[in-house]
Amino acid sequence: MKKLFAGIEAGGTKWICALAQNPPDILASTRIPTSHPDETIKRAIEFFQDREADFGGMAAIGIASFGPLDLNPDSPTYGYLTTTPKPDWANTDIIGPFKEAFNIPVDFDTDVNGAALGEAWWGAAQGISDFIYLTIGTGIGGGGMVNNGLIHGLVHPEMGHLRIPHDWEIDPFPGICPYHGDCLEGLSTGPAIEARWGMKGEQLPADHPAWELEARYLAFGLVNLICSLSPRRIILGGGVMEQEQLFPLIRQSVQELLNNYILAEDIQQDIDDYIIPPGLGNQSGILGAIALARQAAEVNN
Repeated sequence: MKKLFAGIEAGGTKWICALAQNPPDILASTRIPTSHPDETIKRAIEFFQDREADFGGMAAIGIASFGPLDLNPDSPTYGYLTTTPKPDWANTDIIGPFKEAFNIPVDFDTDVNGAALGEAWWGAAQGISDFIYLTIGTGIGGGGMVNNGLIHGLVHPEMGHLRIPHDWEIDPFPGICPYHGDCLEGLSTGPAIEARWGMKGEQLPADHPAWELEARYLAFGLVNLICSLSPRRIILGGGVMEQEQLFPLIRQSVQELLNNYILAEDIQQDIDDYIIPPGLGNQSGILGAIALARQAAEVNN
């Protein structure tokens, strides 16, 4: 009998819930707007309860969530959102209601670590022990693997809040991060593009100066990560990266900023295969959540 795995990609705008029997093949899925925590979590639980009636009991649940999160299993607030600026969601217990409703293993991680796990199992990072997954959308988040293990540490990576050079003469835009103003996230997200240029990124033409500036900021962030973590591959997802003209601009800018300091063939000669889009497309997040569920089932088997 094949096991059923439940995955939740818990985003700040929407939750995607899915059930899979033989990942990465999905049996059923739904999208739930991220409203009040009680309402959103209730609807997610009801979706899985209804699917259990259709398909049978689940083996485990994986939740890949927006953050910041408490990922310390020894903490009394393990499984909680912590200081998120999203209204009503700070200090919300995410995993507790699911454990209570289903009494099965629940694995919990950041949305970007979940997406990284999905890419490692089924996508563009298969067979790669050390890589970074960065999503650039309404926010910027980063996760990935070092020595085949998801990156955690003190809390979890906050790659979107790297401080990068900001030339105020070229770009007087102050940034929109409520904590840091002009960090990478404050300068380079979809909302930052819209606030700076007065329209959404998808409305700007491919030759608009917005994209040269965006690529430069993202390249500054990637160079910091290349020098500090030395990833074997960098995967860039999220809505902003659907602007395909960004990839060659970012690759060129990364090479210029590194200035031949890192003599790695992957960067100097094969950068088109080094900085790449997700292999799973926009399903990296939900398939990563399902991968977390399968991982939880294996640990508790």
